[in-house]
Amino acid sequence: MTSTKKDPVLVVLQLSGGNDGLNTIVPYTNPLYRDNRPNVAIQEDQVLPINDELGFNPNLAPLKRLYDDGKVAIIQGVGYPNPNRSHFRSMDIWHTCEPDKIANDGWLGLTVRDLDPNQDNVLTCVNLGRGLPRALVAPGIPVASVGNLATYGVLTPIEKENQRTEALDIFSQMYSPATGRDAVLSYLSQTGMDALTGADILATAPAQYSSSVEYSGSSVGQYMRNIAQVHCAGLGSRVLYTTAPYNSFDTHATELSAHSKLWSDVSQTISDFYDDLTEHNAGDNVMLLVFTEFGRRVHDNGSGTDHGSGGLAFVVGDTVKGGLYGEYPSLDADKLLDGDLQFNNDFRGLYATIVEDWLGLDSKPIVNGSFEKLAFVK
Repeated sequence: MTSTKKDPVLVVLQLSGGNDGLNTIVPYTNPLYRDNRPNVAIQEDQVLPINDELGFNPNLAPLKRLYDDGKVAIIQGVGYPNPNRSHFRSMDIWHTCEPDKIANDGWLGLTVRDLDPNQDNVLTCVNLGRGLPRALVAPGIPVASVGNLATYGVLTPIEKENQRTEALDIFSQMYSPATGRDAVLSYLSQTGMDALTGADILATAPAQYSSSVEYSGSSVGQYMRNIAQVHCAGLGSRVLYTTAPYNSFDTHATELSAHSKLWSDVSQTISDFYDDLTEHNAGDNVMLLVFTEFGRRVHDNGSGTDHGSGGLAFVVGDTVKGGLYGEYPSLDADKLLDGDLQFNNDFRGLYATIVEDWLGLDSKPIVNGSFEKLAFVK
C-alpha cells in the first residue's frame, strides 16, 4: 500500500547578534529585573502575560497568538557549558555542536547526509540568504544557497534564450563526469552539476505559488516567504534555513527601539509564515526552530545590553506541544555567571529532540553525544 504520510520538514530562522532573552520573555514581576535594567526594562503594564511571572514582550503579539493556540514551545535558559561571548565562536559552537574544539561539520549538514544518504535530491537542503551557514556544511552534501528566489538560476542575466542555452551547455560539459578525475575534481564536478540541476528546479517554485498572506518587505519577511514558496512547490526539501540580517540582534545601544522594531518584524513574519502554510494545507509536516547564539547580560549598559549567555529558543508549528520548557534562569546575584544568566538547557538536547523525535534519525553522531531531550514534539 502506498504511504500518504508526508516527510517531516525542519525550517530554521537564525537570529544573529545575540537576542536579549530577558526582554523577549520578560520576568515582569521579578523586582531584580527592574533593578538590573533601569534603562531598558519593559514596563509591566505592557507585557503580554503567560503566567504570574513571565510574559511576552508586547512586540511579540503575533507570536503570543500562536502560543495561546498551543503552537509555540519556549525553550528557557538554553545554552552550553563555559559560554563564549564572541559572536563568531558562539555561533560556530551552535552550528557544529562542539564547544571545546573547532569542528568542520555542521549539525544540519550531517542531518541532511542521513536524511538523503544517496543524495537523490539536490534540494534536500536549501538556504535562503547570502553565503552558507556553517550549520549546513558537511563533506559531499549539496546545499542550494539562494539570495533571490525570483531571479535564482545559472547565467540568468543572458536575455536571449538560445544564447543562455548554448552557454549552459558549455557550462554543463565543464562539470560532466570524466575518466581519470582525482577526488577534488570529481567533487567539484558533482557540485557543479548539482548547482545546475537545483537552479533549474528551484526556478519553478515562485510560479507555482499564490497566497493571500502579505509578508513584510524586510529580508526576514521575504526569505520566509521564499521558504514557503519552496515548501509549497513540493520539491522534497527537508531542511530550509534563513538568517536575520547579520548581527541585527546585537543591541548594545538604543535597545528599546531597536529590539522592538526587530521583534515586531520577526514575530509578524513567523505568524505570516504559519498562516501561509495553513492556507496551503502545508503546515502539518513543518517545524520551525528560532534560535540565537547567546543572550545578553542581566544589567544594562545605559542604553542597551552587552553579550551574555543563558538565552532562549522557540519551536513553532502544528507538530509542537506548546508551553514553557525548562526553568527560567535565576536573576539572584549569587546564581549568575559573571553577571550572566546561567544556562539550564543544553542546546544539544534541543537539537537531539528535533533530530530524533521529529526527523527520526539517530542524534548521537550529529550532536556529538547523548543529551537530555525535551518533550515538545507531538
